[in-house]
Amino acid sequence: MITTSLRVNELGVSATEWYIGEYLAAMDALDVGRYSNFLADGVSVQFNNAPAVEGKAAVTAMLAEYWQSFAAIEHEPLNIYGSDDHFMLEALNHYVRHDGRKVTTRAVALTDRDAQGKVTSVRIYADASPVFES
Repeated sequence: MITTSLRVNELGVSATEWYIGEYLAAMDALDVGRYSNFLADGVSVQFNNAPAVEGKAAVTAMLAEYWQSFAAIEHEPLNIYGSDDHFMLEALNHYVRHDGRKVTTRAVALTDRDAQGKVTSVRIYADASPVFES
């Protein structure tokens, strides 16, 4: 979903369309197989201060488990800054829990891609704890 208040700095149109229309769309569909196609073999993904998860197979397995912990997610991009291969997203993440309750959190993700366009690193800073509270 592209909002009218989205600000983009230096990213080309194709990188913006890839990031929002393909990469985030795969996450919003909770489609681990489709999402894994964007990852380099040596990808590293880190949430907040947790240890990084290293390697495509480990990242895919971690996300497959994590994405089962809620019913749906939709990323609402607020700002994207950077270049076509190194960018930062500020977004509202709209979750639907398995009990139907809707929860919105604020998140920042820094993403790096290699020369082939594969994601090599993602650092995510967000407090998703409201999604899991009783």
